[in-house]
Amino acid sequence: MRRLEGGRLVVATHNTGKLEEIAALLAPYGVTLSSNADHRLPEPEETEETFAGNARIKAHAATQATGLPALADDSGITIDGLGGRPGVHTADWAETAEGRDFAMAMTRVWTELEAATAPEPRGAQFRCTLVMAWPDGHDEVFEGTVPGRIVWPMRGEFGHGYDPIFRPDGYDVTFGEMDRWEKNRISHRGRAFEALVAGCFA
Repeated sequence: MRRLEGGRLVVATHNTGKLEEIAALLAPYGVTLSSNADHRLPEPEETEETFAGNARIKAHAATQATGLPALADDSGITIDGLGGRPGVHTADWAETAEGRDFAMAMTRVWTELEAATAPEPRGAQFRCTLVMAWPDGHDEVFEGTVPGRIVWPMRGEFGHGYDPIFRPDGYDVTFGEMDRWEKNRISHRGRAFEALVAGCFA
């Protein structure tokens, strides 16, 4: 496992919220972060059919453009009764001409599960893959997964994306009903970052 040396890291995103979240997680380790936006880097096309593949594309594009180590993530939901879909297309299912509509995407999930007469419990997993890449082409991959089930109707006003229809195993509330701090404690992204810190920072 390669550890980060030098204290500088590019986060391969234009999302300021994600950059702030990662900065908070890595604050104890004295890392100076910048983003794709800081370096005026374009978003590379994500052409892979796995989370790791798309995270690799983003991380390696950023490290090659800047000469600095780079961190990228790709995440989404996989649903057993839909053959693992939407998977890497999680956000695509919400795309409209006016922007992302996750209520539409969640309705599509339930409609397709009903059409497939998928048996209960309708298992699903939130997944996050992080890739840390270096300019010499080396990378390290870290994954976090939260198993659960799809429920209907949508429940809760918190969270984002598909949270209102996902109930994690061991809980009787959806991510959409869960306090943000409790969700972050058990989330797929939180678990992936625990692995990243243990592998590259701690």
